Amino acid sequence: MAKPRKMWMIRPVKQGKPSVTASLKTLVETKAKELIENVLKPKHVLPPKKGEQINYIIDIGAKWYRNYFYFFSTYACPGPNALSPSFESKFARMEYLGNDKFALYFMRHTGEWVGIYDALSVDESMKAIQDDGWFVP
Repeated sequence: MAKPRKMWMIRPVKQGKPSVTASLKTLVETKAKELIENVLKPKHVLPPKKGEQINYIIDIGAKWYRNYFYFFSTYACPGPNALSPSFESKFARMEYLGNDKFALYFMRHTGEWVGIYDALSVDESMKAIQDDGWFVP
């Protein structure tokens, strides 16, 4: 008995992710620095209580990694059994979609990124990070 012939199919070419321009990176970094210094640090970076042995936020920052812009908080570990003196924890991610638009994600307690906003401008993204309760360091 003859084998059935295989059918050949043409696959569409995969579209790559859009790359972020240098001017847009600079704009996002400037707006993020402004948000961090004027809103997030005064609200969340507080001096530790005397004799406290639990982790507390000592700094908030932001950085690019490929097409993603992350907001992170740095925690101090004051206890005598701490594995390291500090660690970083990401709490917000902006993913570049193209046309100066971003998708906004928050870090769930399980370590999974959850998208809640899509196609926001830079200003809209910064406003959402400032006001929305999902983006707490």
